[in-house]
Amino acid sequence: MSRFDHLDIGLVVRGHGRHYIVESQDGLRRVCHPRGKKSDCVVGDLVRWAPSGSDEGVVEAVEPRRNLLFRQDEWKTKSFAANVDQLLILVGVEPVFSETQLCRALIAAEAAGISTTIALNKIDLPGTAAARERLAPYRAMELPMMELALTADREGSVALLTPWLAGKKTFVMGPSGTGKSTLINLLIPDAKAQVGEISVALNSGRHTTTTTQWYWVDAERQTALIDSPGFQEFGVKQVEPMQLPLLMPDLRKHAGNCRFYNCTHQHEPGCGVRDAVEAGLISASRYRIYGEILAELTTKRW
Repeated sequence: MSRFDHLDIGLVVRGHGRHYIVESQDGLRRVCHPRGKKSDCVVGDLVRWAPSGSDEGVVEAVEPRRNLLFRQDEWKTKSFAANVDQLLILVGVEPVFSETQLCRALIAAEAAGISTTIALNKIDLPGTAAARERLAPYRAMELPMMELALTADREGSVALLTPWLAGKKTFVMGPSGTGKSTLINLLIPDAKAQVGEISVALNSGRHTTTTTQWYWVDAERQTALIDSPGFQEFGVKQVEPMQLPLLMPDLRKHAGNCRFYNCTHQHEPGCGVRDAVEAGLISASRYRIYGEILAELTTKRW
């Protein structure tokens, strides 16, 4: 039993540096600050908090997480969302999506044990056939997929998404221009109000589009969307190099056919993965991306 068990549980719905917006169980949101210098809360965390002053609070402890997603830049890896039920990767017929970023997101989700669905948006546009072809390797891996036309067929898109989202906490990601804002505003008519409410709590209208944001879809607060701007470079530095192929279903399927148990699938003789690439059973682009990420994970940074 923790010494904080008597404190109320709150949900972190947004963070700004050392300021967090915590939603209490009655739905009220307030600015909370972590106790001490350490600041390791992320959106989706359940925290134990105590009132501080008239309308603020102090985060005393973070409850154990079911899962955790990371993002990374050139210098560091940082956690940014927790306790997610599923991931929706939104890609568009236009603009052409980055397969490298798609692979990284899928690896990060697999490492965290989060199920993922890929949604192809703008299927009313002429380039749909080419976009479907680019996604063929992912369909072959039997990854869940759906097709949308968020602008051209609003009602049909809502009808498809609503039952899939119901009762789940869904992290939505996609590159700029894909239609993520359209999706958010379509499913959450008061999305701007929810952001505004947080900005008022922070006494600031700044940073409204640069941070991870938790939205409730329904009044009962059972269905949520978590949005993070842009197509984040998902962190994979936490992955051990030997685990990487096991987090890629198409490679994993053939890794058991390798002559050596510790095969890196790069140069060893009798490699089942490279044989599968040669036979067209693993796409050349997926194998290339695997090599790039493996090099990243095995290169020491001094």
